[in-house]
Amino acid sequence: MKTLTFSNGDQMPMLGLGTWKSDNPTIKPVINQAINIGYRHLDCAAVYGNEVGIGEALADVFKARQVTREALWITSKLWNNAHKADDVLPVLKKTLHSLQLDYLDLYLIHWPVAVKPEVGFPQSDDDYLSLEQLPIIETWQTMEACVDAGLIKHIGVSNFSIPKLKDLVALGRIKPEMNQVELHPLLQQDDLKNYCDSENIKLTAYAPLGSADRPAFFLEKNSPAPLELSVIKQIASAHNATAAQVLLAWGIQRGTAVIPKSVKTHRLEENFAAKDLCLTDQEMAEIKSLDQHYRLLNGKIWEGPYTYEYLWDEKE
Repeated sequence: MKTLTFSNGDQMPMLGLGTWKSDNPTIKPVINQAINIGYRHLDCAAVYGNEVGIGEALADVFKARQVTREALWITSKLWNNAHKADDVLPVLKKTLHSLQLDYLDLYLIHWPVAVKPEVGFPQSDDDYLSLEQLPIIETWQTMEACVDAGLIKHIGVSNFSIPKLKDLVALGRIKPEMNQVELHPLLQQDDLKNYCDSENIKLTAYAPLGSADRPAFFLEKNSPAPLELSVIKQIASAHNATAAQVLLAWGIQRGTAVIPKSVKTHRLEENFAAKDLCLTDQEMAEIKSLDQHYRLLNGKIWEGPYTYEYLWDEKE
């Protein structure tokens, strides 16, 4: 398994398992199956609502000695309603309790969006807190303290643009070590990748297969699907592989981690096999030509001060 190596020598497997959109009863057997298949990287988040099920599965596999804690890389994320300095540690401890862990390998700020502590998903502009009211650096400094306390090994962000990363690099004591963003052939984000490479910030690709089962509020009429692109299908046929395997292999060869999600055993196995697929330089060039800068999960669910232009630091 290829890995991304952090500055302290820690290694994160580049192919992981995403856990979004799976409830507690569903996710528990999936975690067990995934670990048996060989997955050692699990991507979690408090807002997914399934960390209790994941924790129960982890307790089972540790008890059965199927794998050690040290052999796994486990990521979770801080939700938008816990950005205040006083809220970060309690929410982190709740995640650790749910996952039945003593520490996380990586903890991310889920979005550069802040809402009031009593709000889950905002329903009106009044539910938001602006960056003037609650700067990201306040949240970040509290996460740095959690690293100092040994509760987190590495910290990073998700859905951050280059300007937002530059702010944290300039103001933070610990540089962000990861940015988890939407990445696939239709949204290759070369400028972001080049910046992150220059600062030794790792990238994890969420929705690497296009998230076809994403919630309805993310769907737009006639939006393209990475799995259905003719170039991807042709390359898959040439390798006797699936389109999904091609998309995952492309992400890994490009130097990014990928976290496909599935609850079906045969899909878990197929996705994991992508680690052994090697695309040619010509195939990588063909995929590079597919970029449309098309966001399938465009963040338009947020309102108030968090416009599309603010979120991505670009116009629609």
